[in-house]
Amino acid sequence: MTDSAKTIFIYAQTTRNGDLSPVVKELGCAALELSVKLCGAKICAVLLNKTDKAIQEIVECGYFDVLYCPSRCDFSTFSTSLYSKSLINLIKQENPYIMLLGATTEGRDIAPRVSSALNTGLTADCISLDINEKGLLAATRPTFGGNLMATILCKNLPQMATVRPNVLKIKPVEVYKNTQVVYFNPQIDDLTDEVKLIEFIKREQDKAGSLENAEVIVAGGLGMKSAEGFKLLKKLADKLGGKVGATRPVVERGWIDSSCHIGQTGKTVSPKLYIACGLSGAIQHVVGMNMSDKIIAINKDKDAPIFDVADFGIVGDVFEILPKLIDEI
Repeated sequence: MTDSAKTIFIYAQTTRNGDLSPVVKELGCAALELSVKLCGAKICAVLLNKTDKAIQEIVECGYFDVLYCPSRCDFSTFSTSLYSKSLINLIKQENPYIMLLGATTEGRDIAPRVSSALNTGLTADCISLDINEKGLLAATRPTFGGNLMATILCKNLPQMATVRPNVLKIKPVEVYKNTQVVYFNPQIDDLTDEVKLIEFIKREQDKAGSLENAEVIVAGGLGMKSAEGFKLLKKLADKLGGKVGATRPVVERGWIDSSCHIGQTGKTVSPKLYIACGLSGAIQHVVGMNMSDKIIAINKDKDAPIFDVADFGIVGDVFEILPKLIDEI
């Protein structure tokens, strides 16, 4: 296979409203850089839930050479068996060099089924992608509890990886591609769907807005001392129109809901402003927030690792500094 014949497939996930999931554009932007290193590999999106809004977003974003859509079947409701079987059939037909998916609940459900059926490897929850000197996908992810970063290669095709949302930055596209829409016929006549969606109930915290999409986050660690300390963070977050986040040890102690957990085993965020209060900055937490535009750290330990990633650092007691900051705002 020549470099010009290589293709990069991206699973184009949609939201329940039929919009394109933000992680798709992150993957598309990363694929542009991978394509350059592969001497112009084609970038293809696979959109199973082919809503008009999602199709328009994919065509307009300018990342993709080809958009694959199913010609039949109802894909409006996510089905593990239907989606994975359709993706497997298309990959067997088109033989992509690389297959990328977002490390979302949906992506994590589909990816291992696809890789197993195709007898290929899968690097999960990646935080960066590159092409090595041999032209192979080099996917990097945290390992050993987040204490090390491992770069993993896949020896079979397609080389598969899932990437955590909000870790890859979206950059402006210099040259927009004229996306070709291609319809394919999924071979799923013998498919038995064993799981059906009966009802979808939106969580209360989701109704108030997603932590992942917040432009301002005020996060706390064990230095906040108790659940009472997080009320101070909530007050600051409300003043700034933001959300409250937390480290894993805080969640494990029950000081705050698990939906606020940011880090390797929690959510990945990239707000415009991240205020880290009373948290040390362990790598397990940092991998979930280090793509924030501006990071302000407040910690009384001047040697805390969080200062290594912060744009601005304040050495002092959060319980003395935060009330003054709130009053000033």
